[in-house]
Formats: sequence, C-alpha cells, structure tokens
Amino acid sequence: MRKAVDGRATLMMVALCLTWSLQQVAVKASMADASPILQLALRSGVAALLVWFYARFVARDQWLRRPIRRAAVTTGSLFALEFLLVAEGLNWTSASHMVVFLYTAPMFAALGLHLWLPDERLSRLQWSGLGLAFIGISIAFLVPTLGTGGLARTPAWMLGDLLGLCGGAAWGLTTVAVRTSRLSEAPATQTLFYQLAAAFVILLPAAAVFGEMRFHSTPMVWISLGFQTFIVCFASFLIWFAMLRRYLAARLGVLAFMTPVFGVGWGVVLLHEQLTPAFVVGAVFVFAGLIVVNGHSWLRTLLPHRKAKEERPSEPASSAP
Repeated sequence: MRKAVDGRATLMMVALCLTWSLQQVAVKASMADASPILQLALRSGVAALLVWFYARFVARDQWLRRPIRRAAVTTGSLFALEFLLVAEGLNWTSASHMVVFLYTAPMFAALGLHLWLPDERLSRLQWSGLGLAFIGISIAFLVPTLGTGGLARTPAWMLGDLLGLCGGAAWGLTTVAVRTSRLSEAPATQTLFYQLAAAFVILLPAAAVFGEMRFHSTPMVWISLGFQTFIVCFASFLIWFAMLRRYLAARLGVLAFMTPVFGVGWGVVLLHEQLTPAFVVGAVFVFAGLIVVNGHSWLRTLLPHRKAKEERPSEPASSAP
C-alpha cells in the first residue's frame, strides 16, 4: 500500500529535482570541449554497466526471462531518440528552453495511454490541463518576441526549441511503450538498463556519423560526465524508482514539476541565459497544464462537491524526470 507524500519525501523530491534540473546545464556548460551527443553516449554506457552490476549483485532483482526483445528494442530506441534530439537541440537553443520543452513529455504520455489503455482514459479535468499546456507551448514557441538584449528569436533558436519538444514527445512515447508491453512487469533496473544500453549503442555511432566526436579532456568535461553518470543516471534514477514503490505516484509526479522550474533558474544564474516575456508566460501555462494532467487525482480532493477517487497505483515511469 503506497502512502501519502510526507515531509521526508518532499525533501527528497526537492533534492532530486535540483539534481535533474542540472542535466541540460551540465551538458551545455561543457559542450565547447565535448559534443553533447558524445557526452550522452558515454554517460549512458557507463551508467548501464553500473545499473547491471547493482541489479545483479546488490538488489538481486529477478529480471524477466521470457522474450521481450521487441519491447526492449522499441523502448531503448525511443529513449535514445529522446537524448539524440536533446543533444542536437542544445546546439541551437538554451538549456532553459530545452528543459521546459522536454518536460512536455507527460502530455504526450497521457495522450498515448488514453489511446492504448482503457484504464488510462483522460477525464475532462485532464483534457483542460492538456489545453492549458498546448496554449503555453503555442505562446512560448510561436509568439514573436524580442529578447532582453533586443535580439529577435532566430530560426536556429526555434529549431532547437522544436527539437526539445520532439524530445519530450519521444520521452512520452517511451512511457507508453513501457506501459503497454511486458516491460511494465519488469523490475525498474531491467527497464533502465535497456534504455541506457540502447542509448549508448545508438548515440555513439550517431556522434561519429554527425561528426560530433569532439572531446577535450578538461576538468569541466570530467565533472559534467561524472555528475551525469553517477549522480543522475545511476543514483537519482534508483532513488526515484524506490520512491515510486513507496509513495503515491501522482503526488510525486506533481512535485517532479519543480525540475523544469529549477532548470530555468539554473540556466539564468549559471549560464546567464535570457528569457523573453512570451517564453515565461508560455512556460507558466505549460507547468500549470501538466500539473493538472499529472495530479488530477490529487486536485479532485481540493475541488468542492467532488468525491475524491482512490488513486490507482501507477507503474514506475520509463525513466526519471
């Protein structure tokens, strides 16, 4: 029986969201010395080995033995596609923009699950949340505005934003692929291993094909890779899955939306990125809409004259936020 989110869980979620929010900033800060695609390939390969070792010798998880090759290939390919789009998008847009558009993933996951699983049909409240998120995306992406320095958004900048949005779609479809296959019955370590291993196998050749094998050994590069590999892809993901098994998933999902808020803040403070008024307004609409979609069960308890429905235990997400 999963329990409600308490003070300890809230503090842990704040720490996790702070960690996740630094992913795009770390890649962006070190991209002059190491290409984003190569960084994501290397971190995924090492993290996959760490997850396998942990599952085999520490957690001793019983991985599914029956044929799940198609599900593993589909899920892993979508996961790799997500990070390929993120890596390429960071060449054109800011880390602040990337984290907001990437975190539209729950919108695409909700739509996909609505079509595939009868138990995941969207309620009217959730449809209204999707509407808010769509309005926010339209404002942030399409409204022509001038930046703080008087520089108009360029087509290249908009291309980066579009790649981030496509990355969010790939992440959302990864969740759908997991939930609609036998991987939904697998231990979290098995699903995570498949995703990380596929990302390494696909992204490393992609870096060579795109001429993105640039790597200069600098302290910033090694700090970035160490943080992404050991803290983000390994430790934080395992903590997230453990919390999903203990606490109500919908409540944790709402708290996870602190991540893009922190990510925007890090981009402004650490990378000195500028935000346009239209992007800020759009981001607020996106966050509000996705909170409604992801936390509709919790929101029902706050609405007057509405009987709260018991939350269904959710499967662990396909990857950490």
